[in-house]
This record gives sequence, C-alpha cells and structure tokens, in this order.
Amino acid sequence: MARLPTLFVSHGSPLHALAGSDASRAWAAIARDLPRPRAVLMVSAHWETSLPMLTGARQLQTLHDFGGFPDALYALRYDAPGDPELAQAASALLKAAGQTAGIDGCRGIDHGAWVPLRWMYPEADVPIVQLSVQPQRGIAHHCHVGAALSGLRDDGVLIVGSGHVTHNLRDWMATMRQSQPLAYVDAFADWIAERLDAHDVEAIVDYRDRAPAAARAHPTEEHFVPLPVAWAAAGNAPRVERVHRGREGAALAMDAYLFH
Repeated sequence: MARLPTLFVSHGSPLHALAGSDASRAWAAIARDLPRPRAVLMVSAHWETSLPMLTGARQLQTLHDFGGFPDALYALRYDAPGDPELAQAASALLKAAGQTAGIDGCRGIDHGAWVPLRWMYPEADVPIVQLSVQPQRGIAHHCHVGAALSGLRDDGVLIVGSGHVTHNLRDWMATMRQSQPLAYVDAFADWIAERLDAHDVEAIVDYRDRAPAAARAHPTEEHFVPLPVAWAAAGNAPRVERVHRGREGAALAMDAYLFH
C-alpha cells in the first residue's frame, strides 16, 4: 500500500453528526479521495492525559461526552472496531522515541473522533485507535509524538488530528447570531496556513508568542495540539493542502488540512 498522507480536521459542534454541513461534506469528500486505510489513528482534543495513552479495546464504545444537545444526538452510535495490535505498535514506536506511553483497554471514542469519522467512514467498518493529548506539555512534545508515529503511514494507517484551528467558546457563544467571522479568526487561521506551508517548525512551536491573537484563538491548547501531531507525522517538509476552509459562527475556524 502507498504511504498515506496525514489529516487534520476541525470537528466543530457535535451537531455536525446529525445533518449535512459544509464541514461534514468536506470530511466525506476527503475520505472518498483517499485510499481506504486499514485503520485510523485518531488524535482527539477531548482526551487529555498526563502521558500519551491509546485505546486498546477490540470493540469501541461511543462516548457522548457533552451535554445539553437534542436527544437524537445521544441516540447515535459509532460502534467501530478497535485495533489492539495497532495500539501496541504505536505504543512501541513512542517508547522507542523516548516517550512513555500506555494503553487503556476500556476507553471508547469521544465526539472529537466519531463525529468526523461518521461522515468519513459511515459504515464504522475501519478499525480505530484513539490517542490522547497532553496540552500541558506544549507543541514541541506533540511534534515529537507525531514524528515518532510517522512510520505507521507505510502500514496503511491514516493518522488524523481532530481539534480546531481556533477554539474560543466564550467568543462563539457571545456571537452566535453573527455570521461574519471575528477579525482575529481569519488572521490567526491564515497565519497558521502560511507557517505550515513554509514548514516553519520554530514558528508553529512558538505560535503562542508569534501568531496574531493566539491566546484569544486558543484560551486553552487542547484543540490546537492535534494539529502539530498530524503535521509532524507527515515527515519533514510535507506538502500542505488546505482542503477545507470554513467557519462555525464568528469564532470557530473549521479548516482542514492534508499533509502529504
């Protein structure tokens, strides 16, 4: 099998799981255009741990890790198979790179994983392993994690980061009736696109000090760190393809990237 690219998606509200949206149609189109992977390694913003952890169950539970949404959303299931062997292989690669890692045999997949996967592989027939994030450990750590896992691409594994290019929920709630993006959202998203395209690792690692309105774009970093994992997993100086550019309300950038 040819080496797969890596992918980053901005997963948006859980409501994207219920009806078609620009983002969900983009996710479906991405999957149609890619070779079918033998498995997906999904890095979601919604699983935070002190060290990298991987799901090790052979059958994954659907986690409804949110509240206050319509009943129909809680009725959805994405009962994909797990891949314990892939979890073991990924853990071994991380350990070989000097990174302690573990496997959780009980945890299911959260909405950061199953909402986009529901559109990418609607039959839930591609095995999934989810990898946690450690936002307190910074961007360089997540680049290191991604680079350690890069070889999985040669074994038919699609590495996907699921987070957000911007993620300020306070701004999102304050501007829910506003369709025009807040000025900083486009400024930050375009800066990220330019730095990724320039393969500027130093700038991405130091984005908090260099990017426009970085602290407002990401008051906390858990939704940003899946991006450097996916980017670094594509190897040195990958070709960057911004495959979707969208906005949810005024404050959430929904951009998606392929890294070849």
